[in-house]
Amino acid sequence: MKRMWVGLGFAAVLALPSVAQKKEQERVENAGTVMQEILNAPDSIPQSVLDKAECVVVLPSVVKIAIGIGGSYGRGVMTCRGGEDYKGKWGAPTMMALEGGSAGLQLGGQATDFVLLLMNPRSASSILSSKVKLGGDASAAAGPVGRTAAAETSATMQAEILTYSRARGLFAGVSLTGSTLRPDNDANKNLYGSKMDAKDIVLKGTVPPPACSTKLVTTLDKASPTNKSSS
Repeated sequence: MKRMWVGLGFAAVLALPSVAQKKEQERVENAGTVMQEILNAPDSIPQSVLDKAECVVVLPSVVKIAIGIGGSYGRGVMTCRGGEDYKGKWGAPTMMALEGGSAGLQLGGQATDFVLLLMNPRSASSILSSKVKLGGDASAAAGPVGRTAAAETSATMQAEILTYSRARGLFAGVSLTGSTLRPDNDANKNLYGSKMDAKDIVLKGTVPPPACSTKLVTTLDKASPTNKSSS
């Protein structure tokens, strides 16, 4: 009997990596679904804005964890246009974590999807390297909404990161000032099966996009195949 329990214990330990990997794969798949649904909606991210984004961060089902304070915690993915100049096709995702809070996160306690557009190489490089405080380490603003919306406002032209939310079916620009965004390298290890640095995944293309990211990558390739940023 003792040997049987020991054997079951070893089996459970061996199964842990596959369970963790499946969890991250589902997170990536959910991010692809969120991005596809948002881009297919009538009032979505303006095309001119998406075409100038270097990277996109998708955080499905972020939940508020501190009532009255606005603290939230969410996990998601970041995908960028390939290469160090961000001019290639959308590439393999790196896992990300959103932490902290602001007035923008006070959305009635309901799970909320967030989309962040990184509008220049500096913001992308900063987030790939370390924890970044939105509105502090990198300028951030609520993104404009509408396929043909005028996006060239002073706020959007100056912001390094544009932020959006979707809750209760409503998609809108939202302030995430005060929140922090960082690479989730533990989740990268779970997803890819070995230790992976966020910069290596995005800038060096050390791994191909996994099957679970097909919807996310193909959706962005179709919606914005060319980087029209002047950076």
